[in-house]
Amino acid sequence: MTVPKGWRAVNLSECASVQRGRFAYRPRNEPRFYGGTMPFVQTGDVSNARGLIRSFTQTLSAAGVSISKVFPKGTLLMTIAANIGDVAELGFESACPDSLVAIVPSDGVCRRYLRRFLEMQKPKIHYLAPQNAQKNINVDFLEMLTVLLAPPEEQYKISAILDLWDLAIEDLESLLAAKAKHKRGLMQQLLAGKRRFKEFRSQRWRRFRLGQLLREVDRYVNFDDEHRYKLASIRRRSEGLFLREELRGSEIKTKVMKTIRTGDFVLSKMQVVHGAWGLVTPKFDGMFVSDSYIALVPRDPQILKVEFFNYLSQTRHLRHLAHLACHGVHIEKMTFNLEDFLDEKITIPPSVEEQSKIVAVLAGCDREIELVQTQLRALKAQKRGLMQKLLMGEVRVNPAKGGRA
Repeated sequence: MTVPKGWRAVNLSECASVQRGRFAYRPRNEPRFYGGTMPFVQTGDVSNARGLIRSFTQTLSAAGVSISKVFPKGTLLMTIAANIGDVAELGFESACPDSLVAIVPSDGVCRRYLRRFLEMQKPKIHYLAPQNAQKNINVDFLEMLTVLLAPPEEQYKISAILDLWDLAIEDLESLLAAKAKHKRGLMQQLLAGKRRFKEFRSQRWRRFRLGQLLREVDRYVNFDDEHRYKLASIRRRSEGLFLREELRGSEIKTKVMKTIRTGDFVLSKMQVVHGAWGLVTPKFDGMFVSDSYIALVPRDPQILKVEFFNYLSQTRHLRHLAHLACHGVHIEKMTFNLEDFLDEKITIPPSVEEQSKIVAVLAGCDREIELVQTQLRALKAQKRGLMQKLLMGEVRVNPAKGGRA
């Protein structure tokens, strides 16, 4: 590790106190501890905090914990068991379990600077952490971790620069959440006929059995051991298809596969209860799925537009119908019965013109969401690169002025 001019390379124990916590004295008549108001921050709260812990999932008494470590506001907490190496700053005094360790920066060490340096070291911490019987990090290991310390004023300036990037990321995340909420609202209105386009208001929606609208298609594969097959799978929660892997025919053990085509609506018989279904887009045309998948197409494209049905499948009502068609004693072992599903009924617009207009509106929402997601991914990647350069001293900043943390 190259040490920039004017910087220091020190062990974490030289620039912070690393401890498994302190046990607070809690008299029985203290309502914060025994009345349910003392926060109890857990591993998940740290991992989901994105730097600053602003909320908590349980109070100490609700968690059923009588003795716990208590840390003051501003303490850095690191996960040492699950999600090893996640770190965030406490925004309030809180009790914590054994799965977290407290890191309190020494005088002259910027808290936000140290947090970000530790964030950057997460892959190293996770890789080098001792794999003891409890499979967690011990304090001795953390204390020996090398930290590059810029001069104090430069630490504050680096933190202020990265704070601006965090604010920009938060703004985009808020915009993304707003657009997703807007789309959900439109889906609830448009897909249930509660909001209509004026030119279609005189037309009553029609009720059909799903079997009147959809039929199964099977395109089984004649295997060639030398051919390379792109194998697709589908994510839960209607999150679409993805390329699982590409294998030579000779490498595929179960040689019962189907070809999928653009416009198919595919579902996983074992995972549809979790929303594992969706439309095959041109990107996945000609790929292959296992026999545990079902492909459906409209019986008459002039009655049902498959893109409309795809949006309908993202609603709670259609997922409920899929659930009713699944049978088994445990949700992870339930199997889908196509005949039961096709016997259910739905109500849809009477013309594909109205269906198409609904699809166009929702597809526009999807394009806006995808654009913001692309911007967000780019901004996060830029921040990671900038953070690496700033915290390793590859890019230096003018420390004059700047806030403190």
